[in-house]
Amino acid sequence: MRINTDHRSQPLTEGARSNTTKTSAENNQASGSSSLGADQAQLSGAGAQVTALTAQVLQLPEVRQARVQALRQAVESGNYAPDPRAVAGALLDHLALNPAA
Repeated sequence: MRINTDHRSQPLTEGARSNTTKTSAENNQASGSSSLGADQAQLSGAGAQVTALTAQVLQLPEVRQARVQALRQAVESGNYAPDPRAVAGALLDHLALNPAA
């Protein structure tokens, strides 16, 4: 399974899956070994930690109120003069990173 940055999972394509997948029991039977040498996995609490941090980040405000207020005052007073090339570049960068937007 592949995970996108937008936190939705997508299944792998058929070409990305292995056609020779065996269970550990099949591997043990094929090699004649007992379960003493079987592979083991131990999972850490990192997944729960990531989930908790994600929840905290989602609760943060997305708008920087102080920055918005400063820009609002600059616009209202006529002192805000953005560089047109910088604006165009930022728009193109945004569109390149978010083509569906």
